[in-house]
Amino acid sequence: MEKPYILGVDLGGTAVKLAILSRDGGMVEKWSIETDKTNGGENIVPQIAASFFEKCSELHLSREQFIGVGMGAPGPVVDESVVTRAVNVGWVNYPLKEKLMAAIGLPAFIGNDANCAAAGELWIGAAKGMKNVICLTLGTGVGGGVIVDGKIVEGITGGAGEIGHMTVQMDGGELCSCGKRGCLETIASGKGAIRLAMERLKDPGVSSGLRRIYEENQAVTAKDVFDQAAEGDPVAREIVEEIVRYLGYGIGALCSIFNPEAIVIGGGLSNAGKTLIDPLHKYVEQFAFPATAKDTKILLAKLGNDAGVIGAGYLVAQHFNEPIEM
Repeated sequence: MEKPYILGVDLGGTAVKLAILSRDGGMVEKWSIETDKTNGGENIVPQIAASFFEKCSELHLSREQFIGVGMGAPGPVVDESVVTRAVNVGWVNYPLKEKLMAAIGLPAFIGNDANCAAAGELWIGAAKGMKNVICLTLGTGVGGGVIVDGKIVEGITGGAGEIGHMTVQMDGGELCSCGKRGCLETIASGKGAIRLAMERLKDPGVSSGLRRIYEENQAVTAKDVFDQAAEGDPVAREIVEEIVRYLGYGIGALCSIFNPEAIVIGGGLSNAGKTLIDPLHKYVEQFAFPATAKDTKILLAKLGNDAGVIGAGYLVAQHFNEPIEM
């Protein structure tokens, strides 16, 4: 029987995204289900399997038409098989590959969720046609994925690509969720932007559109910071400049080490577009080895929330040596 399909799965703390993909990464069908975190996360894989078979029945497809399932999971993944720790779903040393294969009956390939998002952008997104790419996801935190010669760099314990936990402030710095201080994530993220804004608004003498927004809503968002910066608010522009400077420092180091063809930036903060990207170039050029900065493109991600499921499919296609168009 012809096997034209791949199942891609992207596990999140609140939702599981699923997609039926063609073997060249095209989206056939996508849907999502709520993540069942009860029973220590033991219900998640059966839930995914049940949803997959239900969708197959709805679309008049059979399991035999799929070459495999790829899945991105939060946390480090060892040997494309075991999730060592995924706090938000309750997994510790969880044999995800084994469980998924048993539940669905297809070859299974597992990766870190941020790495899968990077692979998706490489396959059919902003980095299509490239082989050496670094992807950053600037959301509530900072995720990352490193791809060298078309392959995801995972490291010996699955911890490679934790770009958000690069130390960029050597002395002091805000306490990070990882337990360190001065991580890139504490500055160049949604929560970092909010923290920097609130620190400035503590001074009653500071006049800013951000203060008006805070007084109206009792809160300030990262979007507010970048929107106000785009409108010329001096306090917001100062915050964005600080974010971009540290982000440029981190990216500059990555360029010097990996000499990538492109840095692809996604996540909520990437919606700021030119307000984020334009000033970023000067700092990357300042901090990177000159020869690498000159040749590295800085691009906005294209796939949005679909990057993870598409990249999970890439794990399958890559394994089966599909004629992947780059």
